[in-house]
Amino acid sequence: MGIRLKDLSKLGYRDNVARSLVVDIVSKHCKHATKEQIEMTLIDILEHPESYKNNEIWNKLAERLSPTIIAKEFTAYDLLDEPLMYKTYGGKFIETLAKQQMNLAMRLPVTVGGALMPDAHAGYGLPIGGVLATDNVVIPYAVGVDIGCRMSLTVFDAGVDFLKRYSYQMKEALKDFTHFGMDGGLGFEQEHEVLDREEFRLTSLLRDLHGKAVRQLGSSGGGNHFVEFGEITLQENNVLNLPEGSYLALLSHSGSRGLGAAIAKHYSLLAREVCRLPREAQHFAWL
Repeated sequence: MGIRLKDLSKLGYRDNVARSLVVDIVSKHCKHATKEQIEMTLIDILEHPESYKNNEIWNKLAERLSPTIIAKEFTAYDLLDEPLMYKTYGGKFIETLAKQQMNLAMRLPVTVGGALMPDAHAGYGLPIGGVLATDNVVIPYAVGVDIGCRMSLTVFDAGVDFLKRYSYQMKEALKDFTHFGMDGGLGFEQEHEVLDREEFRLTSLLRDLHGKAVRQLGSSGGGNHFVEFGEITLQENNVLNLPEGSYLALLSHSGSRGLGAAIAKHYSLLAREVCRLPREAQHFAWL
């Protein structure tokens, strides 16, 4: 016997997550129960959730209605007096703030090594372009707020004269099929197998972020994200195994957008609850 959301509202279930749990549990475990029996059970769980926390069918709903409060113990850490030595590539082109952030990261008691890449610039905690090796911990803000941030190059079987002849059409294509900015997404519906991945159902955080991922898939954020047509010249015996010559290419730089930022923020706040660092280093809290 199924149960409708309207019925749940009348019983006092107004939390969307709790209602989803009820619908799921009823469909799996209450096929032979009457509607009256299900409703009586749901009313009792709502009034006495603690009594159902050891019930293998209803325990998740009971926990949602009355979460078990766990006192969180934290550990306070001091920074090393001096940063560990690390390698810097292209140092004279790297801004001072990025170097300062890296020096701070190299003073963490869990740091074992690090390096600065030539494109390094200031980030959230760890500089973008900074590499940090740690001992058995994960620093959410060192993983980054743009999880999966990457460059992608597509080489077309067309000469560079194509770029000159169809420059207007290419500009229009970029306007119509890309989107930049802190909010919003593409103006048409996106489909991709990544949206069906099991990870989106593993935690309430990821379930809640799935809609944002759907809206923003295929778009780019702000900052240093870009999409650009251009010319690429390949030498003989190149890594792409293409004939030597000049080609039309499309280069893009994008990341996880709001999805990654929300995940990083969530776990960084959890880390700060258990890992207390001096104020200037709080972004480096670890799990």
